[in-house]
Amino acid sequence: MNEITLKIKKKYANQYIQGYPLLTKDVLQSLPELKEGTILRLTDENNRFIAKGYHGNQNKGIGWILTHDESQPLNQAFFTTLFKEAFAKRQSFFHDEATTAFRIFNGEGDGLGGLTIDFYDGFLVLQWYSHGIYEWKKMLIAALHDVLEPRGIYEKRRFDDKGQYVESDDFLTGEVAPEPLIVKENGINYAVYLNDGAMTGIFLDQRDVRKTICDTYAVGRTVLNTFSYTGAFSVAAAFGGATHTTNVDVANRSIPKTREQFSVNGMDPAAHTIMAEDVFQYFKYAGRKELSFDLVILDPPSFARTKKTTFSVAKDYGKLLEQSIQITNKNGIIVASTNYAGYGMDKFKKVVQEAFTNQNRRYKIVEAFTLPADFATRKTFKEGNYLKVLFLEVA
Repeated sequence: MNEITLKIKKKYANQYIQGYPLLTKDVLQSLPELKEGTILRLTDENNRFIAKGYHGNQNKGIGWILTHDESQPLNQAFFTTLFKEAFAKRQSFFHDEATTAFRIFNGEGDGLGGLTIDFYDGFLVLQWYSHGIYEWKKMLIAALHDVLEPRGIYEKRRFDDKGQYVESDDFLTGEVAPEPLIVKENGINYAVYLNDGAMTGIFLDQRDVRKTICDTYAVGRTVLNTFSYTGAFSVAAAFGGATHTTNVDVANRSIPKTREQFSVNGMDPAAHTIMAEDVFQYFKYAGRKELSFDLVILDPPSFARTKKTTFSVAKDYGKLLEQSIQITNKNGIIVASTNYAGYGMDKFKKVVQEAFTNQNRRYKIVEAFTLPADFATRKTFKEGNYLKVLFLEVA
């Protein structure tokens, strides 16, 4: 692999010495035309070594730092050690028969920004976030096989020239996974598809939230699950004793996907409401019909576009929350969630406060969640802990 030395501007040098992992164009004195995957040797303005990393363009920046040891070669042995350390941290997950799907490698949180690896009952799904990291694919997969013998490996290429997901055949090697593959999470079954586009059917970072809904907030309650995708939150709620769930998602394919999730748990999908509808249109319908709910779940994508509307968390989350408040029963719970990187938890709490103030309603935060333990993060990179979930009791 090619290596080039680049200088970090004086005012930024200290943050990299202290362990900040993401490289951006503005911190460098200059960035020549480089092939992605090139090793970057970084120095301060006085040519003192700071760190080594690699060049890979993604929406966050232009590369990641991997080591502060000048003598450390970035070779297969280095990555084998990274994978060993990451998997050792997750031994409790590997030995938990009630949960067979979890993250085993979380990018910069485990020392290698640009790559995540998820475990689905022995199968691995690798997600590559730049051409740069993808250039190292052969070596990284060899390092992976040094540590683990998976049943099969799939990949998601979440980049093209515009930084978008590349649709492709995702199967790489080993055994082909059944469709659906049934995985367990806290004893609940979920149907996943490893070779069906960018998403598998379940967001693994919400495991603790689903468990909390199931164990603490579901019994005897009516549930509205907005942006419901495959209905995973609703299945957890039904498992926990919810009397009825209503699932609303604009995508037509959410209907059969949600029915399947109930069915693989021996539950009758016909006992639940599952519909393809714009969430804001559903709020209008619920208002007209005077429908209200004991538990409302809000977990929208950061950005979504339909033929008629666009939704972005940055400008629309407050409005979404206000309309949810209007159809939540007294002492009901709203689960407000976002993975939008532009909000820290404090900013998100302000959005919540403004929405309740605008509706002249009171609330209290009864639970708060960020990423679960398998989604390792580092203190020097706060934006890597992107998930923010608040359980709000509506007074």
